Amino acid sequence: MLVLGIDPGTAICGYGLVEMRGNHLKAIHYGAVITSPKSKPQDRLLKIHTEIDTLIKEYQPDIMGVEQLFFNRNITTAIPVGQARGAVLLTAAANNLEVVERTPLQVKQAVVGYGKATKEQVIYMVEKLLNLPKKPHPDDVADALAVAICTTHCVNNIVWRNKL
Repeated sequence: MLVLGIDPGTAICGYGLVEMRGNHLKAIHYGAVITSPKSKPQDRLLKIHTEIDTLIKEYQPDIMGVEQLFFNRNITTAIPVGQARGAVLLTAAANNLEVVERTPLQVKQAVVGYGKATKEQVIYMVEKLLNLPKKPHPDDVADALAVAICTTHCVNNIVWRNKL
């Protein structure tokens, strides 16, 4: 099973493709869509859509995991992140790709074993679980890989396998 994990963001949209064979996880490809703050909002969203669409067409993942929006007090940040999530979800729908959404707490629980883990703990576990040569950079890429790992755990049951 090949999972595309996404950590949505307008400035940096992290992505990670993780393959699961049996109980072995392997990072296939990962990186980030980076947009310029000088670009128009619609151009930033189009870039996210276009690059994620290209990844889907090239790698043909079985499912996409997307981190749910964590709404905190900073509404200025929440709105653009929500827009980036919308662009990603639309891209998945256009490619007929099933989506699993998980909260940051669920992702941390699946990867670290503790829902309130620090960013450093998540990065460390992602690096170890996927046997990466170095820490993924920027942090959004590690988060996307963590979403992909969490998604493999979520879909690795009979109900999800039958859906796929």
